[in-house]
Amino acid sequence: MSRKQTLALVAHDAKKSMLIDWARPRVDVLAKFDLYATGTTGGRLHDDLGLTVIRMKSGPLGGDAQLGAMIAEGRLDGLIFFTDPLSALPHDVDVKSLLRLAVYYDIPLAMSPASAAAILGLLAT
Repeated sequence: MSRKQTLALVAHDAKKSMLIDWARPRVDVLAKFDLYATGTTGGRLHDDLGLTVIRMKSGPLGGDAQLGAMIAEGRLDGLIFFTDPLSALPHDVDVKSLLRLAVYYDIPLAMSPASAAAILGLLAT
């Protein structure tokens, strides 16, 4: 029996609404995945869209590192991460580490609505 695809959804504070707006018309497709998200993002996906999401810690408190560990262990099939390139982040090192792991392990990575739509289409087939 094959396992469900896993997908992580993450968004910086200034991009959370953008992620929700992107996800809203795709709820039926996203519901077919085992979804993971960092703290507040996971809460918004559940509260606003009714998605079942396994919530990690908040990004600055270790959530980015938890997702990075999932990538290194081969337990994450894709990462959608709407970053805010114009804001300084105290946990920038963790963000860079997560992105580096996604690239190193060749995990499909999207950082904008357009690339997220492409990644979702790729993984959902």
